[in-house]
Amino acid sequence: MLPQGVELCAVSKFHPASAVKEAYDAGQRIFGESRVQELLEKIPVLPSDIKWHFIGHLQTNKVRQLIGRVSLIESVDSIRLLDLIDKESEKVGVVTNVLMQLHVAREETKFGFFPEELVEYFANREFENLKATHICGVMGMASNTEDMVRVRKDFHTIAATRNQILNIAPDLRGFDIVSMGMSGDWQIAVEEGANLVRIGTAIFGERQY
Repeated sequence: MLPQGVELCAVSKFHPASAVKEAYDAGQRIFGESRVQELLEKIPVLPSDIKWHFIGHLQTNKVRQLIGRVSLIESVDSIRLLDLIDKESEKVGVVTNVLMQLHVAREETKFGFFPEELVEYFANREFENLKATHICGVMGMASNTEDMVRVRKDFHTIAATRNQILNIAPDLRGFDIVSMGMSGDWQIAVEEGANLVRIGTAIFGERQY
């Protein structure tokens, strides 16, 4: 049971539309997908009031397909991607909500901005150049480790970076979301300031490949 004020993004990637419908019927409305093609196949066969979050690494050549179809792109991991989302959103006359993905984990393979890079972006007020994109907060993943002290430290860094950005740019509006925590570590994430958690396995069971 999630505490009050914490939203659940049910990670439905690799699970069939029927499993999403089951969770929907139980009251869940936010679902997370990480592959554009899989998401586009699910959207037309599922209820239209679902809020789809894109949570995977988004390739620039797939941006256009997503614009106007998701309520939040959680995984903006470069300025180039952000600018492209903005350009494509402006073209079709929609505002796209995004989170900036932070890289705090030990693994080199993870995507995202280093905290100091993101702080610099906001310090330079580059977000003022955006015309059709709203940055709603930050997202990040902890290191893939059994060391919960390290995991807690990673989550702390993500939440602290968001607070630091708000101190630098106190006029930011709607920069509210701290998306972090998955099935195995969401409790720690919430303790460290998460208000959106991404849980898959605990809801849908193991992935169906």
